[in-house]
Amino acid sequence: MMDLIFFSVDNSFENSKSCPVVKNILLLDSEGKRVAVKYYTDDWDILASKLAFEKSIFTKTQRSNALAEVEIGMFDGYIVVYKFISDLHFFVTGGENENDLILATVLQGFFDGVSTLLRNNVEKRTALENLDLILLCIDEMVDGGIVLETEPSLITGRVSMRGSDIEPLGEQTISQAFAMAREHLARSLLN
Repeated sequence: MMDLIFFSVDNSFENSKSCPVVKNILLLDSEGKRVAVKYYTDDWDILASKLAFEKSIFTKTQRSNALAEVEIGMFDGYIVVYKFISDLHFFVTGGENENDLILATVLQGFFDGVSTLLRNNVEKRTALENLDLILLCIDEMVDGGIVLETEPSLITGRVSMRGSDIEPLGEQTISQAFAMAREHLARSLLN
């Protein structure tokens, strides 16, 4: 007769952090209003709590001089890295135990990627006109809170090129880009 042997598996590795997790990426204007935001955790489960967090972070950082370098701060139990240019405020948030240098690298990649995509014309009006590119930039960098890429040239390359049949971003108008995106979406839905 065969004896059954049961093994106990220690799942402590699931509780350990194997990679950094981004809580959110925020792009706010000079009044603290949303331009582009993406939340990856349910720390802020309703819109009101998200808006309150954004207002709090904006209020606490608006007097800082984060124009030249990335600033790092601890706000409401979260590590927040931020940088400003013109009338835009860039933020990346992580948990209190996250590596602030990795969060700063994510922020710098986001900042440089947006700067490249907007052809160094980083201001609210241009950002709103190219909101689709900014959101794609965020999606190429972070997925579900997990950092995928921080190299700006790779991020912008992925955002600006969607296959060999698409013109480079610099040679497309916004309407051409939207038409191509609609066509691509329609083809993918039919498959």
